[in-house]
Amino acid sequence: MSKASYIASLLQNGKFIEKYKEAGNSMLPIIKSNQPVSLEPVNEHTLLEPKMIVFCKVKGNYYTHLISAVRTRHQETEYQIANNHGFVNGWVKRKNIFGKVVKIW
Repeated sequence: MSKASYIASLLQNGKFIEKYKEAGNSMLPIIKSNQPVSLEPVNEHTLLEPKMIVFCKVKGNYYTHLISAVRTRHQETEYQIANNHGFVNGWVKRKNIFGKVVKIW
């Protein structure tokens, strides 16, 4: 199990993640490479909207990225995930969004 999939499983079980680090510069200048963030679990009552930073899985990869758009397709809400430089990773359902960033250290 990868570190990211382990974090996703903890969030799915309602665990708050105090400090999670992810390498990469795709969220600059908001989040620097390996800068810790705190993640709050997402559930069916969590408000998810554009500009929120979430921990999610898109096409098999885990990201701490932005919700860039929201749509309803086949009577289900979907969320577009993108980095802070405009690159879109794809669309996901709520079940693939595990946590939201509540603090950047």
